[in-house]
Amino acid sequence: MPAYETTIIDFSADSAIVPATQQWLETFVVAHDICPFAGREVRRRAVRYAIAESNAVEGWLHELADECRLLDRDADIATTLFILPQGLEDFDDYLTLLSLAEALLASLGYEGVYQLASFHPDYLFDGVEADDPANATNRSPYPMLHLLREASLERALASHADPEGIPERNVERLRAPDSQALAAARACERG
Repeated sequence: MPAYETTIIDFSADSAIVPATQQWLETFVVAHDICPFAGREVRRRAVRYAIAESNAVEGWLHELADECRLLDRDADIATTLFILPQGLEDFDDYLTLLSLAEALLASLGYEGVYQLASFHPDYLFDGVEADDPANATNRSPYPMLHLLREASLERALASHADPEGIPERNVERLRAPDSQALAAARACERG
């Protein structure tokens, strides 16, 4: 089975983008069961880490469409983390891209096929204070769009005892005094 560690698109031979993302995924998301379904895909090496080559909206959308077509062709890739390391430092700009990306998937006929999950270093849930630990569930070292296969997600949710309780459990875990999950999330933040 192929391993989807990274693409050839990178900014330098010693880039830390993919390793930082892998560390975040393994030491925060998987290790603290933030997403109870991620560990299986990490162990299977079925996560693709794709670094955006572009630094503008039009290019990002073209690259995202290409990632969808790649998933269409290769069933061994469970999910793609499409990492956007340049140009989306502002969270509001990121939200604009997210909205355009969701519209793009619908226009390409991918509604019900792929779903986007959103992650950003400054992620802020609506109505939640910026320093609330709950925001850490969607904070990542770099802005990224997580491209998920809907059918796989539905199967995983159907096999989980309490899928609706996952977000609440995560918030409680992150808000707990001396939260190890929050410490892990903060350790993965970009410096």
